[in-house]
Amino acid sequence: MALELRHLRYLIAVAEHGSFTRAAEELRISQPTLSQQVRQLERAVGVQLLDRTGRAVRLTDAGATYVHYARGALRDLAAAERAVTDLADLSRGHLRLALTPTFTAYLVGPLTAELYAAHPGITLDVREMPQDRIEAGLLADDHDLGFAFEGPHLPGISATPLFTETLGLVTAVGAAADAASTAAEPLPVRDLAGRRLALLSGDFATRGHVDAYLAAHGIRPHVAVEANSVQALVEIVRRTPLTTVLPDAVTDDHPHLRPVPLDPPLPSRTVTLLRRESAYESAAARAFTALTRGLVRARGYRPAPGGVAEPTS
Repeated sequence: MALELRHLRYLIAVAEHGSFTRAAEELRISQPTLSQQVRQLERAVGVQLLDRTGRAVRLTDAGATYVHYARGALRDLAAAERAVTDLADLSRGHLRLALTPTFTAYLVGPLTAELYAAHPGITLDVREMPQDRIEAGLLADDHDLGFAFEGPHLPGISATPLFTETLGLVTAVGAAADAASTAAEPLPVRDLAGRRLALLSGDFATRGHVDAYLAAHGIRPHVAVEANSVQALVEIVRRTPLTTVLPDAVTDDHPHLRPVPLDPPLPSRTVTLLRRESAYESAAARAFTALTRGLVRARGYRPAPGGVAEPTS
């Protein structure tokens, strides 16, 4: 029997779900058909790949080895298909972008506008997720590029520094904190003890960054609102006397909001562009990377340590 790609996909689905029933539902085929196809694969390779004796279906040692290489083969074939269909003139293409949620508030919108204006034939798939999932997804070839922060990265991930993100108070124009501070006179951090804040929820890395800063200065904040959306905080601050702590760049496209520097300032963070080392880089990914560097310069974001580096191929 000649092996086909479906045999690999079927085996991987059963291994991931630990069940023929759930795998068949995901694949939208009948369970008997799925079982038959997997047995055909086992006969073709001449070894048992699945242990069906327990309550859950498990990979045998041989099955685990086979699935490891099957995943790699499917990933390489998908990359090959993208390489063949990728057009250097950028009349069409597809880009899969993953990012931590903070960047949705100030980076993705302008970049998408730039990409659409320059290359309207390129389609974009944007996914928000924590940084560890971004890196795992890049390694699995689920994404082409990712926006995240500098730090320890998984082996096989290439991180290109883009710019330095600064954070501070964000208030509505004319709010108390806005009136009490000017660009030349930052707001003393001790003044935050008496203010009602709206902050991101604890599952955001930015909230941990803010909490660590406040704790270091002995401030116990009065958190009136917690939200798991930067956009929600922006709307809340626009319409209430509450203030928040977010990247200063969030105010770039919001005329009703103003950044207020703190004294001492919050520690800055280096924003990086992530990709998988040695991965095929499509023309769409190269164009998006170039547009990103151009936008960073045009908006005057602080350079990352060492400047904006060119990504390696």
